[in-house]
Amino acid sequence: MHNPNRRLMLRTFAGLGLIGAGGLVSFARAAAIKPGADSALIVVDVQNCFIPGGTLPVNKGDEIVPIINAMAKKFENVVITQDWHTPGHTSFASAHSGKKPFETIKLSYGTQVLWPDHCVQGTNDAALQKDLDLPNAQLVIRKGYHKDVDSYSAFKEADRKTDTGLAGYLKARGIKTVYVCGLATDFCVAWTAMDARTAGFNAFVVEDACRGIDLNGSVAAAWKSMSAKGVKRIQSSDLA
Repeated sequence: MHNPNRRLMLRTFAGLGLIGAGGLVSFARAAAIKPGADSALIVVDVQNCFIPGGTLPVNKGDEIVPIINAMAKKFENVVITQDWHTPGHTSFASAHSGKKPFETIKLSYGTQVLWPDHCVQGTNDAALQKDLDLPNAQLVIRKGYHKDVDSYSAFKEADRKTDTGLAGYLKARGIKTVYVCGLATDFCVAWTAMDARTAGFNAFVVEDACRGIDLNGSVAAAWKSMSAKGVKRIQSSDLA
C-alpha cells in the first residue's frame, strides 16, 4: 500500500536536494570552532570563595574546573581574573549597618547587591581553586580592589568609568575574539562578556564551563542581556 504522505515528503526532500543516489542525505554537524592566535580565553574568578565550601559558593562551581582545564589547551592566549577585595569592601553587607547579604543598596554608582565577605586580598578564600591547571595563562588580572567600588567585569569597574586595562592589553596583543567562562554566569561572566562587546571584541560565553548564582531569575536575565549585546552562547564541545 502506498502512503501518499510519505510520497509527498519524499518529493519535497528531492526538491530540496536532500535525496541522493543512496537515499536521504545526512545533515553534517556544524564545523567546530578553532580559536586562532587572535583569540583569548578569559577564565573568570575560579576561586575558592566561589567553590562549594567557600564564603560565596556557586552551586556546582567546582564542576567547571576540569572542563576549563581541557578547553584551555586549545588556546594560545589565556587570561585569568581574580576577585580581590579589601577588608570592609563596600560590596560586603558587613560594611553597612543593619544590612544582610543579598539585599541591595544605592551607592554613588548605582544599585549594589550586598554580598557576604568574600575573596579578601591575600586569604586562601581568594586563591585560585587548587585544581585549576592553566600553565599557559599569560596574565592574571585582579579586580574589585578599590574599596569603594565593586567590579564584576574584567574590563570596567562598576562605576562604569574605571578601566581595568584588560581591553588595552588584549588589543596590544592583536586579540579580536574572546571566549569567557567561569563564575558566576549571571554576574562576573556576563558583565565581562558584555563589556568585551562594548570594547569592540567578538565575544562567546562557554555555557557548560560556567555556573550561575541565580538570584530571582538572574541567570535567565543575564543570557537575555548578553544576547542583546551580541554575545554568542556555545558549549566547550564546539571548540576544536
